[in-house]
Amino acid sequence: MKKSHLGPTVVPFFLLCLVSFARSQQSEDAAVMLKLRDSLGNPSNLGWSGSDPCSSWAHVSCTGNRVTAIQIGRQNLEGTLPPDLKNLTALQRFEVMGNNLTGSVPSLAGLSSLQAVYLHDNGFTSFPSDFFDGMTSLFDVNLDYNPFQPWEIPLSIKSATALKDFSANGASITGTIPDFFNNDVFTSLESLHLAMNFLEGGLPVNFSRAMSFSSLWLNGQKSNSRLNGTIDVLQNMTGLQEIWLHGNYFTGPLPDFTPLVSLKKLSLRDNQLTGIVPPPLWNLPTLSVVNLTNNLLQGPTPNFTEGIRVDMNSGSNRFCLPGPGVACDPRVNVLLSIVKDFGYPASLADSWEGNDPCAQWKGISCSPGGNITVINFPKMGLIGTISPSFSLIPSLQKLILSDNLLTGTIPTELTTLPSLTLLNVANNRLYGKVPSFRQVQVITDGNPDIGKNSSSFTPPGTPPGTPESPSGKDGGGSGSDGSGSKNSDVGKIVGSVVGAVSGLCVVGLAVFFYRRKQKHYSKVQSPNTMIIHPRHSGDEDGVKITVAQSGSNGRAESYTESSGPSDIHVVDTGNMVISIQVLRNVTNNFSEENILGRGGFGTVYKGELHDGTKIAVKRMESGVMSEKGLAEFMSEIAVLTKVRHRHLVSLLGYCLDGNERLLVYEYMPQGTLSRYLFDWKLEELKPLEWTRRLTIALDVARGVEYLHGLAHQSFIHRDLKPSNILLGDDMRAKVADFGLVRLAPEGKASVETRLAGTFGYLAPEYAVTGRVTTKVDVFSFGVILMEMMTGRKALDDTQPEESLHLVTWFRRIHINKDTFFKCIDPTIELDEETLASISTVAELAGHCTAREPYQRPDMGHVVNVLSSLVELWKPAEPDSDDMYGIDLEMTLPQALKKWQAFEGSNLDASSSFTTSGDNTQTSIPTRPSGFADSFTSADGR
Repeated sequence: MKKSHLGPTVVPFFLLCLVSFARSQQSEDAAVMLKLRDSLGNPSNLGWSGSDPCSSWAHVSCTGNRVTAIQIGRQNLEGTLPPDLKNLTALQRFEVMGNNLTGSVPSLAGLSSLQAVYLHDNGFTSFPSDFFDGMTSLFDVNLDYNPFQPWEIPLSIKSATALKDFSANGASITGTIPDFFNNDVFTSLESLHLAMNFLEGGLPVNFSRAMSFSSLWLNGQKSNSRLNGTIDVLQNMTGLQEIWLHGNYFTGPLPDFTPLVSLKKLSLRDNQLTGIVPPPLWNLPTLSVVNLTNNLLQGPTPNFTEGIRVDMNSGSNRFCLPGPGVACDPRVNVLLSIVKDFGYPASLADSWEGNDPCAQWKGISCSPGGNITVINFPKMGLIGTISPSFSLIPSLQKLILSDNLLTGTIPTELTTLPSLTLLNVANNRLYGKVPSFRQVQVITDGNPDIGKNSSSFTPPGTPPGTPESPSGKDGGGSGSDGSGSKNSDVGKIVGSVVGAVSGLCVVGLAVFFYRRKQKHYSKVQSPNTMIIHPRHSGDEDGVKITVAQSGSNGRAESYTESSGPSDIHVVDTGNMVISIQVLRNVTNNFSEENILGRGGFGTVYKGELHDGTKIAVKRMESGVMSEKGLAEFMSEIAVLTKVRHRHLVSLLGYCLDGNERLLVYEYMPQGTLSRYLFDWKLEELKPLEWTRRLTIALDVARGVEYLHGLAHQSFIHRDLKPSNILLGDDMRAKVADFGLVRLAPEGKASVETRLAGTFGYLAPEYAVTGRVTTKVDVFSFGVILMEMMTGRKALDDTQPEESLHLVTWFRRIHINKDTFFKCIDPTIELDEETLASISTVAELAGHCTAREPYQRPDMGHVVNVLSSLVELWKPAEPDSDDMYGIDLEMTLPQALKKWQAFEGSNLDASSSFTTSGDNTQTSIPTRPSGFADSFTSADGR
């Protein structure tokens, strides 16, 4: 009786509670939506009228009077988002992308039904750390391009276990990539897009458990150290279809991509990757796009399958020969197999250019017949093991691997080297029994475990009990840990003595000549002194000049010259030191007929070596070698030994002798750009076609882009102008004159410096305040573009006062299209396509010369705009005179070597090649490195 009496009463009461709760939820949803409408400024364009969002509000979806979707993207909305949004507990989709919303992103913690959140392309400034708490249904998040204050990806995102796509490009994310982005946490994660942030460190080891990833974007990090380390972990991410890692500092060799059976797009440009491009990658059947430009890749140039869009300028890497698939010299192959066990260190790859290891390869010395006799790798921070492949060099006499971080044992194969007299492996982490050598001096000091059966060395972070596993990662950028410091003085003495003895064996002026086939151990000898190449001085940094004075007993006494008044100054550089006698000889004692030009601090002379190779010698006038002049001299050396690029003029050497200060550059036969823009009539030159001007502009832009952001440090040129842009025989451009270069400040800060440069090219903020950022170079480049279009100088005294300054005149005439086209250089032949191209460049020039620095683009944007224009120009037929890169002014041996280098490259008129300065495919064959009279950069990028 009691049960039947209470039943009818309890059930209606329960239903009443449910109805009341539902109504309260509906009422709360409506209240939240009204607050959202108010925070957006009550936008009339949304049509949100009335108090019931589920009845008539556009872009709002409801189920049972509960708000389930808000889709107000790209409605030109302003305002903020209210914190009450987290009370919309039935919300499944939230889309506000492409508006002008500002303020903080509200926390949506606890919304377990939420599946997609699109906040990208707004003005949000902060992101809450608990945003993702409880979002168990969330699978799609897009936070791209919001000016957030620096933040790290919060741990709360681990609650979103259903996450499939996470995108936060250009969202000011800092720190390292979290190690929880893998399939252990997110079982369905397919795309991770974190490009253009401030991430640092390496790729997480736990990426190896991210097999479901199909798209990985980590390109263009903006921090000073960017992402770095190796990319080995990628070979375990077998589901990847596109990989964008360009614009970072990744090092080491490419992994085996064959497990990535679905890989379509691979972009690794603008890193420091080394080693051989794995042949299986060449023929990967799914691959459609690959970009490897501007690395330190070695070995044969990859011959990718037809149909793959390749951006892999061979001149921007260290491939032995430009012809795709052409085999390297056997000596090159052996050396690459040796450094493979060191992880292909970048410190070696950076200087190992070409197909002849006897042509000044770092650490390699050869006999006159081209046999490798000395391998000298001390204090390079090398890690890994000693390769048995050293035994494949029977001519090897000395092997020096001291003061590194090498592990493992000494290979017994080294005992088979018939010519070996010295093996120095001191101060490493080697263990095991020393093999039995015959008549070989073996130095093993500083290896605590030599003679023991195992190593006591435990890599940092290795769990106890883990056996040693020698790493093959790149150690080129690592310094010694100091384990060999106790023997550093001994090392210096040994290095100096070895260098002195080697130098005494080289007699005559031939050691001064700068042929690329010259031995790496060239020495300069004068009657009383001998200057040892800084790279082999035995100094700890390998960069100090060591002077060996002849003592009374005839023996060489070595010491390092201190700074201060002296005939020989200490210069922190790795470039070659040249004696004044050599430079007098090659310039005919600095004769007037050899003058190429005069500058503010000296005269530039043309010189010719014994083999016909031409050089340019910049001689500082002793009368102007003030503190200012000396500073500029030292600046050029300091900068040009740190940066090398195919569009920056290469420093080949320098001389300091008494009051003489000389710099030796590669010779650029066609002189300055200003000759072809302003003085072509006077010098009887042919004016430049528009297509040629475009290519030159792109060359310069690439060089400056490298200075600003792609070098190990960021530099500001401060004196960009046509007279500092030099042209080779192929009319390709290189930026010159680095005397005013300054190290760029970190971030967006400016640095105050002495006003320098040339009026007409100076950015207004620099001229007024003396403070510089990289944007002052962008301004100067914009002026150069205006000069290229109009044929007028930046400052022209022949013009009326109102037209004197090119930038202000250009801004005025550019407003009117008809007037502007009438002011284009009359030597440019105009057609519809050319006019369209000039219009684009004019727009770009206007942006580059904007009054405020923040309104000017970065040089990377400039390169993108110009490269898209250069790609449009494709001559129908190659120049038959250029087919094999042979210049008629070459000596016969030079021409023969060029022909041999290109034999087998299938250079026919129908082939497609990559131009040496662009990343675009054209029908123009590549000119070989060192074309005609000009030297090429030692780097070639």
